[in-house]
Amino acid sequence: MAFEDLLGDPVIQKYLHELVGPTGMPVAAAPPDGEVTDEELAEDMGLELNDVRRALFILYENDLASYRRVRDEDSGWLTYLWTFHYENIPENLDEEMHRLLEGLEKRRSYESDHQFYLCEVDSIRFEFEEAMEFGFECPECGSPLESMENSRLVEAMEWRIDQLRDELNVDRDEAEAEA
Repeated sequence: MAFEDLLGDPVIQKYLHELVGPTGMPVAAAPPDGEVTDEELAEDMGLELNDVRRALFILYENDLASYRRVRDEDSGWLTYLWTFHYENIPENLDEEMHRLLEGLEKRRSYESDHQFYLCEVDSIRFEFEEAMEFGFECPECGSPLESMENSRLVEAMEWRIDQLRDELNVDRDEAEAEA
């Protein structure tokens, strides 16, 4: 898939923006063909060299860029030539979605397995054991802690988990076996 096709996708734009932030987005959004130096990128885009280097390093950490070093024979200076590898984005997004699914499943289990109490004044939530230690009174303001119903939250997580499983083509048995 060509860079242009990938970069036209709003999900991929958001992913890149989350990785490199607003100052690095010009670098991520306009990857050149072939090799390029960080200095060339900074000059061509009118950006600070440190912002370009930061974005390139983040892309490198996420397998979306690579570099090779070339030593100048006369000065001994190292030049880094960067190449972009955006063909790895779909695989990175897939891994990210699997991490999200795993995190949601753990959180759903936690929410389902615990009973919570809420201080409605300070909006602080306590597990049953904590609430009991405090005598069912908020340690911050002293107001009574009220039993908190979280079934809507659990249902919302289950709905999102089902969506992710469908998108990832993972069935419930397979997901539970991996956990």
